[in-house]
Amino acid sequence: MNTPVPVSPCAVIAFIGGGNMASAILGGLLATGTPAASLLVVEPFAEQAQRLRERFAGLTVLEAAGPALASAQVVVWAVKPQLFTEAAAPCAAHIGGALQLSVMAGIRSDALVRATGSARVVRTMPNTPALVGQGMTGLFATPAVSPADRGQVQALLAATGELLWVEHEAQLDAVTALSGSGPAYVFYFIEAMMQAGAELGLSPEQSRRLAVGTFRGGAALCGQSEEPPEVLRQRVTSKGGTTYAALTAMEAAGMKPAFVQALHAAARRAQELGDEFGR
Repeated sequence: MNTPVPVSPCAVIAFIGGGNMASAILGGLLATGTPAASLLVVEPFAEQAQRLRERFAGLTVLEAAGPALASAQVVVWAVKPQLFTEAAAPCAAHIGGALQLSVMAGIRSDALVRATGSARVVRTMPNTPALVGQGMTGLFATPAVSPADRGQVQALLAATGELLWVEHEAQLDAVTALSGSGPAYVFYFIEAMMQAGAELGLSPEQSRRLAVGTFRGGAALCGQSEEPPEVLRQRVTSKGGTTYAALTAMEAAGMKPAFVQALHAAARRAQELGDEFGR
């Protein structure tokens, strides 16, 4: 992996779309010293445009694409995939020389090349913990993307969390299934733990703190340990004990194969979205 390089203060970074993910990246850039004068956002929805102006002082927010985009060295695509074709049309004449960075699900690199006129495309699959700087983002670069371009992308996304490059674009469907959709799986299990806690006599707040803290601590331990998750699990599972009882019940219910199949379903749906929006 390339070492991130600082974002050039003279580089203009244009965001097409100013929603949650764009805001997370913008916040990270501004917090790490990128001047607001080098950033601009095209956000056609007036209410969201005003929220961006209020949140990020000095940020240029345009409600329509125009010649100002011609100065952009990097264009960050952050619109809903079904709106991409409509959003790209008025931008195309101005951005052909820029590096294109997509945080959209389903829009494939060849579609981005055709719509923008730039062969330098990096597709990413971030997830919502990027909003608190704890995201996990998968990235794929087309052959025209240089090492310097990769470094620029890493600098842009550094404040959102961890980054993982993949060699093949199709692997982004698996990234989507594991980490893109993954926060929802965590929230789902936290919901179940909170329900069980309430049924066992704990308050909702107690149950929430215990569940969230357990996921946070378990993930941190797994991330810092050289042991595989299987070994860590075995170390807290004494035969005949409470953890053993819980895991035995999960195995009897077929939880692991059902969960694995759920991720396969998510990957298939990611591929379908690519077929629908990304060609």
